[in-house]
Amino acid sequence: MELRINQKTYQVEAEADTPLLWVIRDDLGLTGTKYGCGLAQCGACSVLVDGNVVRACVTPVAGVVGREVTTIEAIEDDAVGKRVVAAWVEHQVAQCGYCQSGQVMAATALLKHNAKPSAEQIDAAMVNLCRCGTYNAIHAAMHDLAEGEKA
Repeated sequence: MELRINQKTYQVEAEADTPLLWVIRDDLGLTGTKYGCGLAQCGACSVLVDGNVVRACVTPVAGVVGREVTTIEAIEDDAVGKRVVAAWVEHQVAQCGYCQSGQVMAATALLKHNAKPSAEQIDAAMVNLCRCGTYNAIHAAMHDLAEGEKA
C-alpha cells in the first residue's frame, strides 16, 4: 500500500490491520514515535493524520492510505510545530523525553485547530501521560503559546 508520511510517499507491504506505529518505526525507521502502552492510553505514539492527533499504536495502517501522516521527525517543518518545539526547549519540558514526541504532537494539533486555546481547552487536549511529571512545564509552555508570546 502507498502511504504519505512527512510529505514523502512510501510503498509498504503490511497487513491492513497492522498498527501504523509498527510501520512507522519498523518498516520506515522513523523511531521518534514511541511505543508506550499499546492501548491508546498514554499518547507516546501520537502522530498527526490530516492535522488531527491519533494514537498510532491502535490505528490500522490501512486507515491512513490516502491521508497525510506527520511524525515528530517532520514537526518542525510546520510553523506551529516549530513554535511548540521552541517553547518546549525554552521551558525545559523534557526530562527523560520518552513521551515528549507525543506531547509535542498533541500540542501542535491543538494549536493548529485553535491558536488561542483557553486553559480548559489546553487541559482537555494535553492528556498524554508523562512518568517524569513534566505537566507543569508542559502547561507553562502551552499557556505561553496560547497567549502568543512565541508567535
